[in-house]
Order: sequence, then structure tokens, then C-alpha cells
Amino acid sequence: MSAFVADSEDNQARMHQAVAAQLRDRDAGLMQYFYRSNVVYQRELETVVFKSWLWVGHVSQVPEPGDFFLYEIAEESVIIARGNDGEIRALINSCRHRGSRVCEQGQGHCKTFVCPYHGWVYGTDGSLRAARHMEDAMPGFRKEDLGLKQARVAVRFGMIFINFDAEAYDFNESLKLADAQMGPYRLDRAKIAHRQSYPVDANWKIALGNYLECYHCETAHRAYSKIHTFKEREHVVAPINRAMWERAERETGVPDIEKAVYRMFREAPGFGSCVYTSRYALFDGYRTGSRDGTPVAPLMGGFKGYDGGAGDCQFGPLTYMLNYPDHCVLFRFVPFGNARTDMEIVWFVDGDAREGVDYDRDTLTWLWHATTLEDKRIMTLNAAGVNSHFFEPGPQHPEFEDTPKRFVDWYMHALAGDFAVVPPTVRAHRISSCEVAHHS
Repeated sequence: MSAFVADSEDNQARMHQAVAAQLRDRDAGLMQYFYRSNVVYQRELETVVFKSWLWVGHVSQVPEPGDFFLYEIAEESVIIARGNDGEIRALINSCRHRGSRVCEQGQGHCKTFVCPYHGWVYGTDGSLRAARHMEDAMPGFRKEDLGLKQARVAVRFGMIFINFDAEAYDFNESLKLADAQMGPYRLDRAKIAHRQSYPVDANWKIALGNYLECYHCETAHRAYSKIHTFKEREHVVAPINRAMWERAERETGVPDIEKAVYRMFREAPGFGSCVYTSRYALFDGYRTGSRDGTPVAPLMGGFKGYDGGAGDCQFGPLTYMLNYPDHCVLFRFVPFGNARTDMEIVWFVDGDAREGVDYDRDTLTWLWHATTLEDKRIMTLNAAGVNSHFFEPGPQHPEFEDTPKRFVDWYMHALAGDFAVVPPTVRAHRISSCEVAHHS
């Protein structure tokens, strides 16, 4: 099949042919077609993005009733608002009359949302409060039938997730699997020390695929690679990991911190409800992810010390975290069309930490700001390269690129409409195959 398909020739049948071709070679990277096709992009919004759990923000952004902020993805805008009853809701930012946005501010506090077009008024719970002259002119008009549409919401560890699919698997059930590993960070009372967006001119699957592998780390990220063992082959780091796991609970004071949960992609409890956490070692002499590996903030939540390890986490298909004992770093990927992705990074510190006293923001963010700028460069080059008329995906490394292959397999089945969940297996993966007992 030709990699280049003119828009006039592209259709669902062409897409299904491409899916079948991709699945015939499960070791190869994605074909060019899946980065360029508008048919694919619309299909993946419907079958992947809008059916998956997506991180939208932190509870600290809506502490009081009436507080809100906007979350945007693709062409969608969602108002994340705390109602007078204390509940956090995800309101589709589209008036039920003619579709106008009813909220323009990125964040704020209000009692109602008023459509600027015809003045319909909505409560912070999404209910329609007033529709000027409609009830008088239309006897069958019912305000209770025309509230703002809503997405599903899940809140755990202080993190707010939404899903546009009303039938989606309950994400709170998935997130419970990581309670032992995530709870001690006490992210529900953490503070956002900094957040920054890094727009990149690349398809979202290029950006995500880059995050899912560390084959590129030693080449592209020298500062990161001095600290994190993830850049090495498993046989090299296995003894370092074993030593860290043996001391992890003793040094951190957190029971089971070293244990792993592996329910990603097709092994997630429900479609788009991935949850994964494991702990891998930093190189000897490094305690956290900073310029020199020394602490940059007070210990998080219930942590008592440093074990020389870091928690690697996934929540849904587009949200990831790297958690050190003294700070947590969240990464999310947001598609905006075939050729633009917004990568956002959020740095969390303990809720009692004071900027300028307990931590310096530039010191805290240096490593992942520098690393992400390096990533942005190689993603941009990758996006340009896959547009070559002569591009053909090569084989992926069986160890370093195992997770991208699992993503592609899940993604292909989703495009094909196959949403079956594969039973979880206790199996090898890059950072703990020598210690299968650490898998849940």
C-alpha cells in the first residue's frame, strides 16, 4: 500500500486496509498513513481519545464552589467547575441553543455561565437557569431538559480525570489499584509549583511514542541519562533495581512502594482506563531528578527519606507521571489536529512547601524543562522525517520499544472497533522482569 493517500481517495475502507497491514508486522513502527490521514484522525478521536480517561487538572484549581477552569482538546472545550454542592463536573462548553461557547475565561470564579449570544443562563452544575422568552413562546419548553451536556468525572489522588463516553469503565476502580504506591505522595493536598505547555508541530502519536521509550535517552538527553537507569539495558540495571527495592520501604517509610501494577493499554481494566506504576532505580549517588541529583524540595506527603528510586506511572493513555520523593512531575499529551500536539508538564511539591523558602522554582523545574526542550527538537525532526515520500518504518527494539509496540497494538484494535480487554499477565517488562514478584 502506498504511504501517501490523497484526501479524495481516503475513506474508512482504506483505513481498515492500513490497520490490517500494520497488524501483520507487529514489530514495525507506525506507517506514515496513520500520521497523515484525516480519516484516521477523526476515527481516533471517536474511538480512542473521546473514549479514554483524560487528566484535566488538580483539585487545587477549583477549591471553592463557583471555581472553574477550561480544558481544551481537539475542537472541544470543557468547563471543569465545582458546583454549590461541592461536586466537580465537566460541562461541555457549548450552549444548548445555538452552540456558542458560554465560557470564555480560561479560569475564574462565577455564580452562573451566561451565553454571550442569546443570554441563556447556566448554573455551575450545568443546569439551565433561564432562557430568555423561550418558556412564554413555547409551551412545551423544559429548562430541565436543556442543561449543558456533561462528561464523566473521576477524582482520585487530587487529580481530576474526564471521559466523554457515558459508558466508560469506572476509572476510580482502576485508580484504586495504585493506592499503595500513589497515596503516600498525598497529591490531594499537594500544590502546583509550576506548569508549562510545550506545543510541538508533530502528530500526537509521535509525541506519545517518544515518551514511551528510552531508546533515544542516551543520544538526546545527557542530563537525564546521568541520573536515570531507564536508559540502560535491563541486564545492566537489574542488580541496581534489586538493591533499591530491598531498601525502598525502609528508607521511604512507605509500605509496598516498590511493588508494580501493570494494567496498560489492552490489559487495562476497561478501555482507556490504563493504570500503571513501578519503581526503578536512579544511579548511585542521585536521590532525585534535579541538575545534580540532590533534593530540590521538602519530602512529599508521607515520605520519610530517599531510596534512590523514582516512581514511573501512567493514568489513562495520555497522562504519565514521574514521582520522586521530593516532587512529582506530570506529563500530558493533548492532540490538536494531525500535526500539532500540546505537551504540558506540571510540577507538584508538598502542600506546605513555600516557594523561595523551601524550593526554588527554576531549580525544581530545570531537568524536565531542559529535557522537554530536547524532546521537542527531536519530535519536530521526527515529524518532518515521516513526511518523506520515501519513509518506511523500521523494526522496533524488542526491549527499549516494547511499550510503544503495545500502544500500537491497542491503538490498531481501537481503530478497528475491537475494544476487548486482554486479561492481565505476569510478564517481563523493562524495569522489573528479574523480579516478577513485584508485579500485582
